[in-house]
Amino acid sequence: MLQINPRMLPRLDELEKDLVMRRKRAEEEQWLGEIEGIDLTLTFLRTKQADAIRSRRRTTVDLEFPRPRG
Repeated sequence: MLQINPRMLPRLDELEKDLVMRRKRAEEEQWLGEIEGIDLTLTFLRTKQADAIRSRRRTTVDLEFPRPRG
């Protein structure tokens, strides 16, 4: 599964705006197949946005390297 770097969120926002505009045009032109494809893409894009936002909130944990007992 592709993981999105949280720094890419502004680009994902641009893509979403573009897709919404394309969907509006497809509705005006009654391109039903295009609308379906755009809706599917928007669903995936919004899922990736949510995943990136969640990963930005996570904290990292340093597990360190194992040390020999001695």
